[in-house]
Amino acid sequence: MAPFGIRRFPFGSSLLLQSTRLAQSGLVEGVGGHILRRFSSGVTIEQTLPKWEAEEGKQISEDEIAKIRHAFNAAKEKFLKIPDPDALKEMPQINPKGIYVNKNLRLDKIKVYGFDYDYTLAHYSANLQSLIYDLAKEYLVNELRYPDSCLEFKYDHSFPIRGLYYDKSKGCLMKLDFFGSIEPGGCYFGRHKACLIGDIVQHFVDAKLDFDTSYVYQDVNQAIHHVHCSGLVHRAILSDPTKYLVKNGQLLRFLRRLRENGKKLFLLTNFPYYFVDGGMRFMLGDSLGHQDSWRELFDVVIAKANKPQFYTSEHPFRCYDVEKDTLTFSKVDTFLPNKIYYQGCLKTFLQITKWNGPEVMYFGDHLFSDLRGPSKAGWRTAAIIHELENEIQIQNEDSYRFEQAKFHIMQELLGRLHRTVANSDQSEEYMSLLWEINEERRKARCTMKGMFNKSFGATFLTDSGQESAFAYHIHQYADVYTSKPENFLFYPVEAWLHAPCDIKIMPHHIKVSSSLFKTRLTYGSASSGKIE
Repeated sequence: MAPFGIRRFPFGSSLLLQSTRLAQSGLVEGVGGHILRRFSSGVTIEQTLPKWEAEEGKQISEDEIAKIRHAFNAAKEKFLKIPDPDALKEMPQINPKGIYVNKNLRLDKIKVYGFDYDYTLAHYSANLQSLIYDLAKEYLVNELRYPDSCLEFKYDHSFPIRGLYYDKSKGCLMKLDFFGSIEPGGCYFGRHKACLIGDIVQHFVDAKLDFDTSYVYQDVNQAIHHVHCSGLVHRAILSDPTKYLVKNGQLLRFLRRLRENGKKLFLLTNFPYYFVDGGMRFMLGDSLGHQDSWRELFDVVIAKANKPQFYTSEHPFRCYDVEKDTLTFSKVDTFLPNKIYYQGCLKTFLQITKWNGPEVMYFGDHLFSDLRGPSKAGWRTAAIIHELENEIQIQNEDSYRFEQAKFHIMQELLGRLHRTVANSDQSEEYMSLLWEINEERRKARCTMKGMFNKSFGATFLTDSGQESAFAYHIHQYADVYTSKPENFLFYPVEAWLHAPCDIKIMPHHIKVSSSLFKTRLTYGSASSGKIE
């Protein structure tokens, strides 16, 4: 795969130039292409103040710039030294296996636990993404007549992250912040779908082929849909489960603990039963007894549920005959033990089970297919975000916290500088200092981004420290989130989970401030070298 970090985009270059021109003319391009006007009174300080007062204000500004310059130089001196280890030890460590709460949740009120299968109960190795990528590119070449050269593509594990958006008209993958704005530097050509789209678009551009970027998106979607619906990926996984699936005795412990505490359990998945059965037997087989079956852990098992339509449709349930591999014709008006059910809908599910919304909690990894419907239906929801554990581990590292402290010091200095000087008083010293502070902030931001993903940075954060659009959707559709369901083993079954009150959006984020440095920098006199 080509190095995305150095790609240039003919589709997006005009937009960047247009945005620059708009900014210079007092116009700002908003989300969705709307044009917003920057309003200005057009009145300068000199027009509103007597001359002597304007001159006095100018002298005060120069003094403040000198203070900020001294503080900036003092901060840079501190950057050359390793931060105080004692200060780092005092910073709270975030638990990579913690449960993070968006909405208060009393587990003692939860009587029913529901689970998705894929990436929720099932843990996969990194080989799965490459498998889906390879099967999809073969379909594109063999069935949709894409160039044979596409078969040379290799999946790049280091490129994609979750939560990217694709601009079908421009052929760009974008990382958005929680306002829906495009992240600066977060627009790239091009996880398995994102990587395949990126490789094809880049290949076509390099070969100077005439193509429509929206067709590439449709074709890749079709290819990946075929890989799943045809059973190609399911059969490949079951034929070599040790390569793709991860055994998980802790999951069995968690499910058994729920049963022992009188909780009801159900499995609701879009996958066919044979695939789920093969995976569950492999993952739990070493921990289950010889006479035990994973199906005994669940009161209801529903396969091929067709989420998210399951939550809004009125499709009837069908009972699945495991031995004959067929659907029966008898009406389903009750769920029997050790039976498998296909299709169905939420309305009938609630009518049969009599399980009320707030007493049900559903676990899933996909925010829109798994969790948006249950959230709107009144179920409590738990998002399983596997990337969370690794990103928290990075946030806990001293090197990351050091760079974050540097970033926030520069932010504080910039805020001070902007508040001090009026637009009409932007002297040469002001512009020089503004550029230097911005440059130090940029370096810290780039260093932090590279610790996560060199192309897109952190999954949950933008380069500017804002929560990403992906983080916003977690906040919107998940009452709690964690990296694995079995992390609930670290909490009592009757625990009360409370959302912290001192956060912006994501409770696993902690801002590392300038107090990381032993000699605290505070704004003060030029001689003190402090920044308040």
